[in-house]
Amino acid sequence: MLDVLPPLWMRGLTFAMREFMTGSVTSVFYTIRIDDAVRFFHTYCNLSDANSVEAMRSVILDRETRPVRVMSREERLEHIWSTTADDYRGYAGERWPAADRGKRTVILYRQGDGTILKLLDDLSDAEISAKLPVHLRHLPETVAV
Repeated sequence: MLDVLPPLWMRGLTFAMREFMTGSVTSVFYTIRIDDAVRFFHTYCNLSDANSVEAMRSVILDRETRPVRVMSREERLEHIWSTTADDYRGYAGERWPAADRGKRTVILYRQGDGTILKLLDDLSDAEISAKLPVHLRHLPETVAV
């Protein structure tokens, strides 16, 4: 990304892009050594908050240095939502009960039923597993503290 424009600022192995997404939100790139491997991360930070860049770095370190690679149910659902093509996801409309309208929906294939439309938040563990890529299907869930 350094070949595009000069950065807004550089602090060690972290830099912010000069072009803002909106207001004071811009891309921030991190180079972080984790478990003897150099890793690269891209995030969006609100630079009007003086602590946002360091707070994001802490979140990255916390997430990436967990002793066992895990995903919470919410992370699994967000992964499914973000990787499902627009033609196979949407929002509950007028045909749904009033309480469910506007909630996220995905199309599933069920043996015997064919394709069905279901609320993302109502997916069973088996349905979530089926929608995840193979390398993420058997990760343990985080345990609530």
